[in-house]
Formats: sequence, C-alpha cells, structure tokens
Amino acid sequence: MRLLRLLPREESFFDLFNHAAENALEAARALAALMDDLRGADPRAAAIKGLEDRGDELTHAIIDRLNRTFVTPFDREDILGLATQIDNIVDWIEAAAARLVDYGVTEIRPEARELAHIIVSICEAVVEAVAALRKSNRISGASREINRLENLADRVQRQAVSRLFREETNPIEVMKWKEIIETLEEATDQGEDVANVLETIHTKNL
Repeated sequence: MRLLRLLPREESFFDLFNHAAENALEAARALAALMDDLRGADPRAAAIKGLEDRGDELTHAIIDRLNRTFVTPFDREDILGLATQIDNIVDWIEAAAARLVDYGVTEIRPEARELAHIIVSICEAVVEAVAALRKSNRISGASREINRLENLADRVQRQAVSRLFREETNPIEVMKWKEIIETLEEATDQGEDVANVLETIHTKNL
C-alpha cells in the first residue's frame, strides 16, 4: 500500500469526467430548449443524439484509460460506476428528445417542460460535483441538491400522470405522454445514481 501511495496517480480521469458532465449538461439544456420551443424539432433532436454519441465516446475513453492505468485517483469500481451513470443521464435525455419527434408531438405538457428544466438543474449540480472531485470539498452539497431535485421530479411525475389520466380522453395521447414523462423522470433517477456514486467516492476519501 505504501508503494502505491508513492506512485503518481493518473490525473486525466478528472478531465474526462469534467467533459462527460459538461456534455450531459449541454444535452439537458438542448432538451429543455426543445421543450420550450418545438420548432425545428427534427434537427435539434438529431443534435442531442450527437451529444449522446459524444457521451458514449467519453465513457469508452474512461474505460480504456481505466484498463491501462495502474494507480487510479479513486477505486476502479467507482470510476466505472460514475462514468456509466453520467452516460445514462444522456441516454435518457436523448430518448426523451427522440420520443418527441417519433410521436409527432406538437404541444408540450407543462409538467414535461418542468421535468426537462429539473434535469438541467441536476446536470448543473453534477458538473459542480465532478469539478470538485480532485478535492471532494463540494461533493456533499451538490449531491444533496441532486437528491432534492430528484425528489421534486418524482412529485412532478406523479402529478403529471394523475392529471393525464384525469383530463386526457384520447388513449393514444395518454400512452404517448405517459411514456415521455416516465422517460424524463428516468433521467432524473440516473442523476440520483450519479449522486450516490459521488457520495461513495467522497466517503472513501475522507
């Protein structure tokens, strides 16, 4: 163990995680902007797909670096878990954007718009927490904020589905919007999983 402490740690992981978190935030902001204004939805959803592809590339770069690094800045399973969970956020953001286009949505329900903006706030907190990984001094605060936002998203999702079943008479619209809303909420769940990994890293490195 003493020998490992004397060896230099591979610091490029921090840069890769910063890029991954910033990519997730860019995708979240693009989704929220799409929810605010659906004009030009097809190319804008395609741009979000490009960000999802970029997220995959960053995840693969992290895994490749992990496989070629002897001394890592924190535990290997936590590096893999953090990379995977950040990537999952972007996957679900892209899925939500794709469903808007695939289902021919022409008007956004207010709860869906609110969920999209919650995802932006979660990704902002992820960027803050990941930027603090080198010193881990601000991870706990950002993680608590992510958990608070995910709880808010749960409430919005329940209210959205309840109102959908109460007010919408077209069963196709019900099915379509229930899936979109649940996809958005799943993106927030992935954010909470990121917070859990970050808290694990923080606890191990106290």
